[in-house]
Amino acid sequence: MNSFLRRYFPQACTLLACAALSLPASAADPTLEATIVALDAKAFDAFNHCGEAGRLQEHATYFAPDVEFYHDQGGVTWNREAMLANTQKHVCGKFRREIVAGSQRVYPIQGFGAIEQGSHRFCQFATGSCDGLADFTIIWKQSPAGWQMTRVLSYGHRANQ
Repeated sequence: MNSFLRRYFPQACTLLACAALSLPASAADPTLEATIVALDAKAFDAFNHCGEAGRLQEHATYFAPDVEFYHDQGGVTWNREAMLANTQKHVCGKFRREIVAGSQRVYPIQGFGAIEQGSHRFCQFATGSCDGLADFTIIWKQSPAGWQMTRVLSYGHRANQ
C-alpha cells in the first residue's frame, strides 16, 4: 500500500490541482463588486443628467481617452471624444439609463481591473416610458489615478417587455 501511495500520490495531486484550476472563475470579491457597481452608478448618473451644465464632462472622466464603444445598432466609436459627441447628440435630455435590478455581475481581471456585465433599460424623459432593453459589458481598468472604462459593449437591444 505504501508503494502504491508513493507511486501515485504525486500524480493524483497534480490532477486535483489541474481540476481546481479548470473550474469556472467565480464572481469578484464583494469589495471589488461594490467598487464597480458604485462607479457605474456615478458614471451613469452623470450620463442621465448630461443635459445639465458640467455633467457631460463629469461623465467623460469615467472613460479612458482611447475607449472603444461597440453598439450593435449604432456602430463603433474609437475614442472618448467621438463617444461623447454621440452621447450629446443622441442621449442628453432625451432618455436615461437604468440598471435591471439583480443583473450586474463583476469579475476580476488579474493585474488589470474588472469586467462588469448586466442588463440595462432606457427610459424616455418625454413620456417616462422605458421602451428599450439591452445587455452590456464594460471593461474597467484600474490605474494609480483611479478606475476608467476602456471597452464598452451595448448589445441585444430589444423592446422592454
